Amino acid sequence: MKYVSEYRDKKFIDPLVDELRRTIDRPLRIMEVCGTHTMAIFRHGLRSLMPEGLELISGPGCPVCVTSSAHIDGFIDVASRDGVRVAIFGDLYRVPGSHGSLAKAQSMGAQVEVVYSPMDALTLAEKNPQQMVVFLSVGFETTIPLVAATILEAERRQVDNFTVFSTHKIMPPALSALLGDPELRLDGLLCPGHVSTIIGAAAYEPLAANYHLSCVVAGFEPVDVLQALIMLARQGREGRAEVENAYGRAVDWQGNLRAQKLMHDVFEPIDCQWRGLGTIPASGMAIREKFSRFDAEKRFNIRLTETPEPKGCLCGLILKGRKNPADCPLFGGRCTPLNPVGPCMVSSEGTCAAHYRYGRA
Repeated sequence: MKYVSEYRDKKFIDPLVDELRRTIDRPLRIMEVCGTHTMAIFRHGLRSLMPEGLELISGPGCPVCVTSSAHIDGFIDVASRDGVRVAIFGDLYRVPGSHGSLAKAQSMGAQVEVVYSPMDALTLAEKNPQQMVVFLSVGFETTIPLVAATILEAERRQVDNFTVFSTHKIMPPALSALLGDPELRLDGLLCPGHVSTIIGAAAYEPLAANYHLSCVVAGFEPVDVLQALIMLARQGREGRAEVENAYGRAVDWQGNLRAQKLMHDVFEPIDCQWRGLGTIPASGMAIREKFSRFDAEKRFNIRLTETPEPKGCLCGLILKGRKNPADCPLFGGRCTPLNPVGPCMVSSEGTCAAHYRYGRA
């Protein structure tokens, strides 16, 4: 709560909360799509400041959390092969599959390196020419252009011992699938800021039109979030369902066209499995055949096998906004950040991790 208190002392937060309270004229259910929004809202204590009638719901905006158990098993499979060193972002390290995690695989001899960018993984490959370095790549549109640029650089440098295991996903098809659920009643979307820097605010226009849903792109500071919620409440009061951009300092209407081109030059859409949402058409991004020598799934002939969710874990329903972390019988008991059962408790952007750390007081 300290950060919120600092803003309150400067009289930034209270006027916005008051304006939000005055603007709401009926109950509203708003989903924050982005995992970074979820963590920011919990960390800054914004849920405790919400006026009566405004309900915030967390959605499927954590890329590690929506990575299927089958893909996690595939990651562990490739990490366990001889002559392989896998490079990962740190959030993946303890995510459980059906038979352990990358952390467990490392304890049994697998070589697992935490990196901070795809280019770090390419550098790792150049420094270890006797090994095949596999970058286990998760992420939405924010990450995909960076990986695409790394693949192009690997081709330019003729690095033959570098591959990417891509589980990349794109957000608009998942949101369409989510909004098609008749049991999920939403009045608006707090649209992701980072993803929107790439795809632009215009990407949400079909959602607003097809589902009569208010959409506002938001930044990540408390003031950003509150301003976006006021805009959503104002649309609700006025009966509008439009796309508005409250993050103009970083997001424009069409997005980053250069990054979009780079992404589509190297990757192509495929049907993809999302934890909790199932298989969604054209929601994943696979490496194009032109760059197949950098595709770990093809180089290692990886076959993904459907695996059930851990017994009792409600991560899938939480990602769909159908359940809250407190509804899960494992939350805070059998499932904690030190002993996670599902990915929502592991990732720094996971709803359960945010709720466990900031939301239980």
